Order: sequence, then structure tokens, then C-alpha cells
Amino acid sequence: MLVGLTGGIATGKSTVSTLLIARGIPVLDADRIAREVVMPGTETLKALVEAFGDGILTDDGTLDRAALGRFVFHDVAARERVNAITHPAIRSLMVSRARELEAGVRARPIILDVPLLFEGETHKVVDVTVLVYASRPIQLQRLMQRNPLTVSEANARIDAQMSTEAKRRLATIVIENDGSLSELEARVDRLCEILGKLAREDEMGEVQSDINSRSTRPQVVIS
Repeated sequence: MLVGLTGGIATGKSTVSTLLIARGIPVLDADRIAREVVMPGTETLKALVEAFGDGILTDDGTLDRAALGRFVFHDVAARERVNAITHPAIRSLMVSRARELEAGVRARPIILDVPLLFEGETHKVVDVTVLVYASRPIQLQRLMQRNPLTVSEANARIDAQMSTEAKRRLATIVIENDGSLSELEARVDRLCEILGKLAREDEMGEVQSDINSRSTRPQVVIS
């Protein structure tokens, strides 16, 4: 069973991902795969060079992320072009890896850790979506503790993303994370129980349960 895990900046998604790995659940990280699909010689890197020129390459032929970033930082059209080139490649490789892990062991969840789960198309290829949610004040507080940012700078970074409130409306399961690490650990344990149940139902062909049905699934909030 494929599970899409996402969250906004400073909501605790990476912590949840780490906790899931510690509990023996496989996690595929979209950010790591994003680096793989633009390795020298890949079709994705070739397409980026065709779109933006050799100036996005370092002397050894690898992608200069800072140079590419200068193209897209203030240019929405350029950013959309980069996403149109990279996102399908990332999604394809993630799903392929997940299916390999899933083969013969459907009675367990495979986590796809995808920051832009709902912004792209990946949510359409997973069975369940999980959002790590934190309220706006907590997001702001954590972000400013983590990075040397002013309030306006931190707010700008949060506003640059799809809001967690919008993501919350789309998610199958929501883990609330305004509290302590110990509280989050208990909620991840509960998440594992829920996902394990759904994976067993999936293996048995009982995919029309209330939670797992794409058409009727009610949202589950773990708080």
C-alpha cells in the first residue's frame, strides 16, 4: 500500500518520517530522488539544459542548483517549467521503487515522503495521504527558531507554499503536531496502527473500507 506523506515548512514532516523509519516502515524521500533524476547523463538533466542553457551546469557537468535557482526564484513561468520537467521523473522513479518494495509484501505501508504531494500529481498514485499539521503560530515559531529569519521573512517562506489548511482539507489522515516530541511519537504509533490495518485490508482486497475508499473515505485526525 502506497502512502503519501507531506506537510508544510516547520510542521514536523521530517521528524515523522524519521520516526516511521525507526519503526521499520520503508520511506522513500522525494528530495533524495530529485537529486538522482538530475544526475549527469539523465534525460531530466538534458531537458533542463535544453530549457535553460549550459549555464546551469558546473564545470564537471553536474547541475548547479544555485544557478538554476536564480532562473526560477522570481519567475513563476520558469519555476513551472522546471517542475514540468522534474516532477514526472521524480514521481515515476518513486513509484517504481515503491512498487519494487511492495512486491509480494502488500500487507505493509510504503511511505512516499513528498513535500509537494498535493501541488503535483503524486497524491493521485498513492492509496492514502498523510499530512503532518501544525498551526500557523507554531509553524512561525519553529521556523524562526530553526533559521535566522525576521517575522516577515518567516511569514513569506510559509506563504510561498500551499497552506497547511488547504492541505488539511485534502488529506486522508492528519497528524496534529503542535505539541511535544513525546506526544508526536505517540501519534506516530497510532498512525502505524492505522496504516497497518489499511495495508492488511488492501492485501485482502477490502479496499472499500470507510477509510481506504477513495470515494467515501472520511478524514482521520490523530491528536
